[in-house]
Amino acid sequence: MSSVAKSRDPRAVQAMFDGIASRYDLANHLLSGGIDYWWRHRAATIVEKWQPVRILDLATGSGDLALAIKRRLPQAHVTGVDFSPEMLANARRKGLEDTIVADALQLPFADGSFDCVTVAFGLRNMADWGAAVREMARVLTRESHLLILDFSMPGGALQPAYRFYLHRCLPTLAALVTRRRDAYEYLGASIEKFPAGAAMTSLIEANGLASATATRLTGGIATIYLAQKL
Repeated sequence: MSSVAKSRDPRAVQAMFDGIASRYDLANHLLSGGIDYWWRHRAATIVEKWQPVRILDLATGSGDLALAIKRRLPQAHVTGVDFSPEMLANARRKGLEDTIVADALQLPFADGSFDCVTVAFGLRNMADWGAAVREMARVLTRESHLLILDFSMPGGALQPAYRFYLHRCLPTLAALVTRRRDAYEYLGASIEKFPAGAAMTSLIEANGLASATATRLTGGIATIYLAQKL
């Protein structure tokens, strides 16, 4: 099985994240040079402007985005969903009170349960991107919002250097931090295959949402996608 296929096999994803949960946050912050803090801050600021009351953070992992949103919207109810029990244990230790182990393609919520759905660095690993977006649209109320934050490929002169880092440097550095090189070898290939820009906004709009936009961050290393359920 290819590394990309493995990254989207639910059982492989769950095992991978359970295996690196204890050092996941440290690896994220070191390998991104701390930029991931700013990306999540940017996302949380956007969500704050919408003033949602019921928020679902999918693939919440160790809860960084959910907790960033909660700090800005202390009266909101933020639910974190992930299918890695070990990652959710980290999120609870950090203060995320409402966590549920579930598959993002089969959410245990009624239609129209949330005013906002967010997913940071998680959609890329899901087995069916279109089906995942449809499920997100299903649990959203009318006139509510979706925010997706994920990796993308930069253009121009930055692209060759970034590719070298993704494929040659990052797996080795990650192995030093997590002792699990295999958990990061798939990352570069998964980013290369993941739809970005207009391709992602088209995918979003084809699966139940409208007015999708893309905003590139840090030269295109990450992108924030926004959409609305009408």
